[in-house]
Amino acid sequence: MDRLLLMHTFARAVETGSFSAVAREQGIGQPNVSRHVATLEHYLGTRLLHRSTRKLTLTPEGERYYAEARRVLDAVDEAESNVRGEGNPSGLLRVACPNVLGRTHIMPWTKTLLERYPALDLDLQVGDRFIDLVEEGVDVAIRIGAMRDSALKARRIGTAERVCVASPAYLATHPAPLVPEDLLRHNCVVHSLARSGRIWSFRTTEVEVGGRFKVNTPDGIHRAVSDGLGIAYAPVWLFEKELHSGQLEPLLLNEMGPSAPIHCVYPAKRLLARRASAFMDFIAERFSGDPVLNEGALARSLSVRKLRAAPQLGV
Repeated sequence: MDRLLLMHTFARAVETGSFSAVAREQGIGQPNVSRHVATLEHYLGTRLLHRSTRKLTLTPEGERYYAEARRVLDAVDEAESNVRGEGNPSGLLRVACPNVLGRTHIMPWTKTLLERYPALDLDLQVGDRFIDLVEEGVDVAIRIGAMRDSALKARRIGTAERVCVASPAYLATHPAPLVPEDLLRHNCVVHSLARSGRIWSFRTTEVEVGGRFKVNTPDGIHRAVSDGLGIAYAPVWLFEKELHSGQLEPLLLNEMGPSAPIHCVYPAKRLLARRASAFMDFIAERFSGDPVLNEGALARSLSVRKLRAAPQLGV
């Protein structure tokens, strides 16, 4: 009996929530996956999973065993990686990140990352859907905002300063807000998946905004504001180019709310694999060198704008 194989099959069944998904991963039939889990349960003398036609559910004994099994499997992976690659990151790393941040600040560095670590395989899952790291077998996720999940550990890698913006076309027919309460008389573009929802927090107050349009992606917010549909309140990096060029106007600069931290997060109960640690080191290094992902992002963007707008003296 290969206990590590049985343990791995059980752990992946928990993380994927499906015997068929594990069967596809391992290249074996679904009955074999079910047999592996049943063999492990017989060996341990207890039921680990409740099976139904819709889902798998851990028993209390299964929850305890999964936590310990995952530590063992991560330790084995780490030991093998150290022996094979003399500490160099190797194997498959699954990373989840938000849509626009992934497209603009993760994807451009992917080639460099893979060239630096030739034994590393990267599965990058870009999207704004909430990811349960344990259930979906994700090693690291990049998230914006305060940490609320005690089952995760976090490493801060950057800062998302937020700013209210609108297009000159919108402001031509709607007076610019002077205080946050003025937003109650404006069309505000709401990110429907944001935890804050319609509640926008400023330096001294909160405002429950409204408007005719809401959307579930930052790309949608960007397009809506650029098209003059209303005012948005979002990270500076989302509007960096438009703030530099003057295509969008920053609003309520004296009322900017607190910045949101950007974290790499990973399951607290897992041993952090070398490949995950190397990825976080790499991304933290890149983010630290990107002004728009650190404190003072808006001030730097407005300085660039002033320089571009200044008269150019001939030589």
